[in-house]
Amino acid sequence: MTLTRASGLRVLARKAVRIGGFVGITAGLLPLYVARDRLTSTAQRSRVRNRWLRRWSGSLLRLFSVRVRYSEEGGAGVVDRDRGRLVVANHRSALDVGILLQHFGGHMVSRADLANWPIVGAAARSVGTVFVDRDSTVSGAATIREVRALLRDRETVLVFPEGTTFEGDVVRPFLAGAFVGALRTGASVVPVGIAYATGSGAAFVGETFTRHLSRMAEALPTNAVVLVGAAIPIRERARAADVAREAQEAVQRLVLEARREVDAS
Repeated sequence: MTLTRASGLRVLARKAVRIGGFVGITAGLLPLYVARDRLTSTAQRSRVRNRWLRRWSGSLLRLFSVRVRYSEEGGAGVVDRDRGRLVVANHRSALDVGILLQHFGGHMVSRADLANWPIVGAAARSVGTVFVDRDSTVSGAATIREVRALLRDRETVLVFPEGTTFEGDVVRPFLAGAFVGALRTGASVVPVGIAYATGSGAAFVGETFTRHLSRMAEALPTNAVVLVGAAIPIRERARAADVAREAQEAVQRLVLEARREVDAS
């Protein structure tokens, strides 16, 4: 057997194991979570959901050989249980979702069509994902109300305010919608910067989710660094657009620091 053929067979085997594992882990854990959720009191549901999310996302990151190093600025990881938490990050890959859920738990704000994706759509609906159609003002307004309600209930909400995925380390201007909910509830705004090792091919741009999953299933182990910044202080009578701009600048700084760390390692 030639070296090239042997290498190709290893890639095919790795792809088969990962895609099969993705389906198996999600399809296996989801019914267990749904059954447990039905028997859980309202007061405990958030804790049960977050435990399941961390288990599910951690299993998938290990399956796809994504090695993540989390680092927090002083006090960044402290949760004020008297207020909600809006976590905002740059968006480069479908892997971002698992990375944030593993560390924070909470409710993800996601594109509306994800609800119909095979397998992962059912999982997303079951754990209270907030779906938004960014081309619809009606959907946008409904999302702001839903985010505000979650933050008022002291939940964690995870948002990619750039609105879609991009390549590279330039953080695009943040959409202000999610920040309206933070201002109206007094929630903490926590910036996060994510960087994958140069050449990892983790970016999810210009392809279908199925193609992205297939490509990542073939990939070699991927390193990522995630830097969690200190909460952004909300000034009295601040505007959502101003907070969005300050958050974008904070995330940009964290991304560049994460880039230096991941490539140095």
